[in-house]
Amino acid sequence: MAPDRIHSVVAKYFAATRAMDLEAWVACFAENATSYEPAAPAPLQGHAALRQFFLGIVGAFQKVGMTEDHVFVSSNRAAVKFTGRGIGKNGREVVFEGIDVFEINDRGKIQTLWGYWNPADMMAQLQG
Repeated sequence: MAPDRIHSVVAKYFAATRAMDLEAWVACFAENATSYEPAAPAPLQGHAALRQFFLGIVGAFQKVGMTEDHVFVSSNRAAVKFTGRGIGKNGREVVFEGIDVFEINDRGKIQTLWGYWNPADMMAQLQG
């Protein structure tokens, strides 16, 4: 797969987080995608589980989003170092960093996502 296509999928994913756009975010994933998130007790399988996860995260914020700081592409995968910023519904600001590893399928959708970040640190910042 062409690196520019991988970059495009990654850019859409992160833009959807910044817009807090549930449907645009879910549309980045294949119907049968799997996401391994440290904030989820089990792998997220498919669009319904992804929707529930996204709503759970953004539900704690007035505004939240992630920016891709560095994108490294190899074959049909990308490793992305990101920075997240948000303002909780309680007015507290949070900053968190992590790495997402994406596997993109032949249709240009995220097939598998592995997230590496610290949700406990983010929640501690939200709670002050």
